[in-house]
Amino acid sequence: MTPAIPPAMERPHFIGIGGAGMSGIAKILTRRGARVAGSDAKDSETAAALRAIGATVHIGHATGHLAPDATAVVVSSAIRQDNPELTEAHARGIPVVHRSEALAALMEGLRTIAVAGTHGKTTTTSMLAVGLTALGLAPSYAIGGDLDSPGSNAESGEGDLFVAEADESDRSFHRYRPEVAIVLNVELDHHATYASLDEIHASFETFADRIVPGGTLVVNADQDGARTLTARLAGREGPAIVTYGEAPDADVRVTALEPDGLTSRVTVSLDGRDGGGRREIAFRVSVPGRHYAYNAVAALAAGVAAGVPADALATALGTYTGARRRLTLQGEARGVRIIDSYAHHPTEMAADLEAIRGGADGGRLLVVFQPHLFSRTRELGAEMGQALALADACVVLDIYPAREDPIPGVTSQVIVDAARAHGADVTPEPHKDAVPDVVAGIAGPGDLVLTMGAGDVTELGPKILARLSG
Repeated sequence: MTPAIPPAMERPHFIGIGGAGMSGIAKILTRRGARVAGSDAKDSETAAALRAIGATVHIGHATGHLAPDATAVVVSSAIRQDNPELTEAHARGIPVVHRSEALAALMEGLRTIAVAGTHGKTTTTSMLAVGLTALGLAPSYAIGGDLDSPGSNAESGEGDLFVAEADESDRSFHRYRPEVAIVLNVELDHHATYASLDEIHASFETFADRIVPGGTLVVNADQDGARTLTARLAGREGPAIVTYGEAPDADVRVTALEPDGLTSRVTVSLDGRDGGGRREIAFRVSVPGRHYAYNAVAALAAGVAAGVPADALATALGTYTGARRRLTLQGEARGVRIIDSYAHHPTEMAADLEAIRGGADGGRLLVVFQPHLFSRTRELGAEMGQALALADACVVLDIYPAREDPIPGVTSQVIVDAARAHGADVTPEPHKDAVPDVVAGIAGPGDLVLTMGAGDVTELGPKILARLSG
């Protein structure tokens, strides 16, 4: 089934069309037959992938890029109000639609599984997309990262399921009406939006309240913030709640988790909600780390809640081999492996560092870290430094500002100081172009180099490999 295109989305213009979230929506609309156009600050593989399926992509932002017959202008929270295309849209009376509104419109008429949480959304959504596709269910999906190639972050499938990341950073996940929702964890982040952890919990409560009648909330039984959310929801009318984890009271209980190099094997005890009675299922997770195994269990619980047979889905989840920038091997040179990580919050950073250390084969773990956002660094810089102390050595870059203006006095030095206070070997390096030489000077055969952060640090991997090969 191919849902009809909403009239406002027949000829949309995306400002920032190359972004992870925006490009996925643009791809789905193009696949459904909309005449999609947009602009981005610079050309990219993602822009090329969109052009290849028929979208028009302009480089740079200018009023002339906005077609005379555009039916809507789609923006994300990162787009500034003085953007010339946005200003032109307002002047011409063209409706301006937030990215989340456009995504919600694409979900209409489909059974949605929405994945939320402070960490792990992209991986869990990807696992579900891959697993459901492997079972021949042809889901539609929108992911905040590519699976295996540029443009693979979204698909318009023929099935009745739609799997989507639900972003809490700007409260936009309040616009969705899922049949099944996952909450992986709840921690304080996105400090420009939320002033306290209580505000975060209230926001996730609102998200849970948006689940359709008769639907299900799948929530982590082991993480403190998620357990608090479950307690806050207890005793009220709303969705069925299914918990997962190692806790004795978890509905989908992890009874064994065995790391095996860069994979793991997990055994879960199901509560019989799928009609099969209480029983255990063991399956392989083809990516490293305890946190990724937990993501797979959450995906399994959500799929079962949507009516997918547990045994078949468990096997299908093992076909997931990773998403780009989620512990992605970029290559090897002179005996040094380069792996890329999107981790930018201290919890994510520590989890990825612990996962990778298990596959280091006796070599050292070296990290090139780029902090993301001034506000996040101000609030969590000390914890970032503590996480980096898990590495044998690290190089810390300047803060990647993304959508933010600088905050006086906030620099990556706070991370450097905290890492050193925890005994870390830290090299601050404000010049990104110098990093390949720095890494080449300290990396040796058997070492793992992890480029880490949500900014453009990912571009350094190929450059480090080239320098090592030279």
